[in-house]
Amino acid sequence: MGQKIHPLGFRLGITQEHRSKWYAKASDYPRLVLEDKKLRDNLFKQYPKANIVDIIIKRRQTTQDLETKESVDVIEVSIYTAVPGKIIGRSKATITELKESLEKLCQLDRMKHNLPQIRIILTILKVQNPYSSASVIADYLIEQLEQRIPFRAALKKALERIRLAKLEGIKIEISGRLNGAEIARSEWVRKGRVPLQTLRADIDYSAKTAKTIYGILGIKVWAFKGERT
Repeated sequence: MGQKIHPLGFRLGITQEHRSKWYAKASDYPRLVLEDKKLRDNLFKQYPKANIVDIIIKRRQTTQDLETKESVDVIEVSIYTAVPGKIIGRSKATITELKESLEKLCQLDRMKHNLPQIRIILTILKVQNPYSSASVIADYLIEQLEQRIPFRAALKKALERIRLAKLEGIKIEISGRLNGAEIARSEWVRKGRVPLQTLRADIDYSAKTAKTIYGILGIKVWAFKGERT
């Protein structure tokens, strides 16, 4: 019987880096991991059309606020996106509002546990080749499927965009009531090589869902960018 393993976790420390870069005491670790998840989920939900490729979170040592003299945890959040304008907006006020909303999201839980307040430093970086990212490809398919585009036509359009990204291989799987069929099934397409068992293979992976009038469709994307020596 074949066993499945997450393509990113399988390659951590080889071709993949950790998305959260910090150390903590064993007692604080679960809470901080959950806090990272809240921040990421909020950003992905708030900006579904920003084509967010990745969110890297770094934590500094607890410092003292110069004005209030209170302890503060500083969190650096780096957002890699294909469309920075969707997040930045037309004024700096948008970024300030985003920072405040993210800080407020974490403050309530911290107050319950009598923990230091947080200060978030936001960095927004533009990705030059967005369609080499499995997350962006999945977002594009979600947009097409939710607009009632037939799944085969959506796959064809996605593959046309991927050609410009110069990937060495791509695999896409869509599951659910495809085109409104009564019985759910899975369909997949693969172009080029996608060596999932090769550890040195630089493979990006994303799994997302599209909400259609017929129900939820599951979308999985594997993008092979080449082998690292």
